[in-house]
Amino acid sequence: MQKSALLLVTCLFGLSLSGCAFLQGDQEQQPDSSQEDTGNTEAQAEQEPEIRYADFEPEELYLLLSGEVAAQRGRFDVTLVNYMKAAQLSRDKAVIERTMRIAQSLNADNAQKKLATLWLDVDPDNMQAHRVSAIQAVKENDLETALGHMERIMDLGGDADFDSLAAMAGNLPPEQQQELLRLYRQMEERHPDDPELQYSIALLLKVTGEPEQALDELAPLLDREPDFQPALVLKGDLLYQTGEKRQALDHLLSNTRRFPDNRQMGTLYGRMLIGEGELQAAQDEFSRLVRRFPDVPGLRLSHALVALENDQTDLAREELTRLIEQGHHTDEAHYYLGRIADEQSDAEQAIGYYNNVEKGNYYFPALARASELMAEQGELDEALTAIRELRDNNPDQEENFHLLEINLLLDQEVNEQALEAANSALEDYPDNVRIRYARAMLLDSMDQSDQAEADLRRIIDEQPENAVALNALGYIITTRSDRYDEARDYIERALEIDPENPAILDSMGWVLYQQGEIEEALEYLSRAWEAYADPEVAAHLGEVLWQTGEREQARMIWEEGFELDSDHPILIETVERLTGEQSP
Repeated sequence: MQKSALLLVTCLFGLSLSGCAFLQGDQEQQPDSSQEDTGNTEAQAEQEPEIRYADFEPEELYLLLSGEVAAQRGRFDVTLVNYMKAAQLSRDKAVIERTMRIAQSLNADNAQKKLATLWLDVDPDNMQAHRVSAIQAVKENDLETALGHMERIMDLGGDADFDSLAAMAGNLPPEQQQELLRLYRQMEERHPDDPELQYSIALLLKVTGEPEQALDELAPLLDREPDFQPALVLKGDLLYQTGEKRQALDHLLSNTRRFPDNRQMGTLYGRMLIGEGELQAAQDEFSRLVRRFPDVPGLRLSHALVALENDQTDLAREELTRLIEQGHHTDEAHYYLGRIADEQSDAEQAIGYYNNVEKGNYYFPALARASELMAEQGELDEALTAIRELRDNNPDQEENFHLLEINLLLDQEVNEQALEAANSALEDYPDNVRIRYARAMLLDSMDQSDQAEADLRRIIDEQPENAVALNALGYIITTRSDRYDEARDYIERALEIDPENPAILDSMGWVLYQQGEIEEALEYLSRAWEAYADPEVAAHLGEVLWQTGEREQARMIWEEGFELDSDHPILIETVERLTGEQSP
């Protein structure tokens, strides 16, 4: 080949690779998104496998060249096919490695498997090839083959990632989890002093639901390797899981100070503190982590949210604003900034923040609250118009926008308009349970209980285990008729499915009261009130207490209910009916 032609090929390779940088590695090989891109093209070039183009046969060179041209045109599938053929013909290590990176970027499992086999044939001790072979074997549920490759990586002095496979075992069926545990035990017999393997067995025992045994597995490892940080993190997690919460917190406190750069350990400690209600300590921990890892957005978000829980709104606002400026967690940050403005009665600013939430889990809650605030300011029609425009422009989310419109109309007590919207939505989506449930509650509030029952029965026919619908039907029958046995049957079914739900506990207490079973009713209503202080529960519990002669206690419960909602209609009716007095 002439020198000028070879130069042209080399230039084309460089151009196409710079235009398709994502072909240079799989996700694990990409830089941490929290770090700045150095833009060091020389360093990137050094990471590329060296390909000596002059060493190829014409057919091989043609395949590589046409593959690069295809990449320039966005036909990466053609690029992979051509590179695969070139790798098989040339058996060149650099071409095989480049082809593997392309296959990984395209998630082409079959190509990766073939390439790994070829690579190991050419270079039997190549750890990357063994690693790919192990991953592909796991995907095919061939655990024994996978561990064989992982053990070879360990023998070659590399990181076999036993812990990664153990963590992934949560997605395997129970019998395969046990098979993996058996294979790990066998490998432990061959490598009795390998800390990563012993740690991985403990991790696998946690995944299989045996935390006590996992702790037993960690004990000798930590006796021998007291500074093995993954095991220290896992021990804290296991102690918490087994109910030794104070011991878990003390363990993590001491070790986060011993190993302040262990981000995973510090994050786990902070989350445990939140779980135990130690919010100021949690804020202190996340503050420490943010100072140490200022470029990790998730830590800053956690710091902001726990500060918000601690009523330190200025600090929360500062952290959330910084996240937006940095372009991280922007939807969550806008949502919580909206919450701050909302709680400070700055409706205009809250609406602005809420409307900046563009996607994710907070999108519909933000839109719902922004719409409510607009309605409260006399802009209900404008809010409805905005929702309908969004529905027209997002047909894949049409059902959710229908539900949003219905709930907004319900909140504004525009019942006839809400019913019209619900009827229209169910014409298009007759199987949507949430819309049908919303219509059932609306119909009941409009004294159309027969139609409400019909909607709830349809939901239960389609979803016999829907505890919410079962409870709603039982409660409506209790309050709208004297068919108490039938009502109790529905509520009991709901309680079997969700035994700690305070709404169901309240319904059970109320139907028992209607049947004259006062003591049992009092037990259920007390549990409901303890679990969730609600004005309607206060009305029910207070009435039963009143009828048993505990009138002072009843008045105390009612007063607490009025503190929650001074205008609650059921609570007002109950107090006035029983006492003959005007409610406060």
